[in-house]
Amino acid sequence: MRHTEAADPDCAISQALSVVGDTWTLLLIRDIARGTHQFDALQNGLGISRKVLTERLKALVADGVLEKRLYHPHPPRYEYHLTETGRGLLPVLVALQDWGGRHILGDGSLTGTSTADSAEARRVMALTGHRLPALELAAASGGLVDPVAADRTWTVLYCFPGAFAPGVMGHPPGWGEIPGAAGCTLESCTYRDRMGEFAARDAAVYGVSTQRPDQLAAFAEHARIPFPLLSDAGLELAASLRLPTFRAAGVDRLKRLTLVLDATRTVRGVLYPVTDPAGSVEDALALLDGLAAR
Repeated sequence: MRHTEAADPDCAISQALSVVGDTWTLLLIRDIARGTHQFDALQNGLGISRKVLTERLKALVADGVLEKRLYHPHPPRYEYHLTETGRGLLPVLVALQDWGGRHILGDGSLTGTSTADSAEARRVMALTGHRLPALELAAASGGLVDPVAADRTWTVLYCFPGAFAPGVMGHPPGWGEIPGAAGCTLESCTYRDRMGEFAARDAAVYGVSTQRPDQLAAFAEHARIPFPLLSDAGLELAASLRLPTFRAAGVDRLKRLTLVLDATRTVRGVLYPVTDPAGSVEDALALLDGLAAR
């Protein structure tokens, strides 16, 4: 159904569903956000027929959700990339994943962590070998930063729900009652205090949350954090790797996890779930040592 045929022309939900209400359409957007851009790769990944895939891609381009980019002139072949309009759907994907994980695969409780035997944990651990698409995140210090260091052998990317500077902004109501939410300051400060050990392993450390850059800047100044803190407020990183999230105080928050990536942007190690924020720093060092020994 095209948007001009939607049942209620004045309902934004009805109009939106006429564009992305099809199951294949949302799964296509999910996979393109993860870095799959070519027709054959999309078809193989989804198991969709060529006819249906052609129709869905054509419609999404017509609606301005995707754009075509020529990558092979003779014969002409195109990649499909999200437009700004398409990137506006990333919070929708994250919300669907969060809702499905909490209410369909989970027991409905609000949590900032998981159990080691959960479907969520299996999905996150399966990120090993996956390549992070090219992207940049807003840094607390200003500007945009690639979350993978180009000049280091390894990048330790630790994701945390939220860290707050006292007297500037407080924790959301009920923060301490959400399993896995507390401990972000301790985790960040432990990384700070052990930066020399990561440098000795030629590893950069980046912290990522969905907080605004100004919130991260206030925390970085208060806690004297020497490494970049990056904002995934637009959920681009979360969507590209299907990272687990939870919603608190009206904001989608990253659950605590740690990724180790190499210089090719490939995930080589994952720590999840993280039940000991300070202890996870030692675990990250051990993970680096194990990777170096291979």
